[in-house]
Amino acid sequence: MTSTPKKRVAVLISGGGTNLQSLIDATSAANFPAQICLVISNKADAYGLTRAQKAGIDTRTLPHKDYESRSAFDEALDKALKDANIELICLAGFMRLLTPVFIEKWTNKILNIHPSLLPSFPGLHVHQRAIDAGVRFSGCTVHIVREEMDVGPIIAQAVVPLAQDDTADTLAARILASEHEIYPKALEWIASGQAEIIGERVFLDQALSVPDSQYHPN
Repeated sequence: MTSTPKKRVAVLISGGGTNLQSLIDATSAANFPAQICLVISNKADAYGLTRAQKAGIDTRTLPHKDYESRSAFDEALDKALKDANIELICLAGFMRLLTPVFIEKWTNKILNIHPSLLPSFPGLHVHQRAIDAGVRFSGCTVHIVREEMDVGPIIAQAVVPLAQDDTADTLAARILASEHEIYPKALEWIASGQAEIIGERVFLDQALSVPDSQYHPN
């Protein structure tokens, strides 16, 4: 019986790449339905590039300052992805806003992880904002990228309780641990076809076993 080819994935980074590492570790399993074929950074000193190289993954550096506009940068990015026959994109600490034209070209093929329970607390300084708001729970969200920042169909979420003595740093550390758990799972669901995007919702195969700490629309 012929096995189904693995989805070819690119991960876009700008920094240390801890979420990248969680994806590298997960996709190294023989039965994982996707493989990371390319890691691209807009910063040459991003440690995530070293992580990828140690794993034998091709890397590219596209310094955004080398391009006269966001559109020019995204055109170069699009070419690099297409040259590598990429099918899915994972944003993992990629500190660039993608243009609407780029997002349209890759509709429903770009995943992002955000350190809050979207739609609450989009944008930056998320952990301090959650503490200041006095919420009892925060967490993280993996979603499909849309033109508006931190908006799009939600694939998976993990809930993290806030402690009364939490700082932005302590909360961030606990949420990051959950990010490392749900990002590979969300990629697995999308790559295997067990998650289906219908309009602005993601529907998961009813046969999936979803841990209690993860929530999804179905």
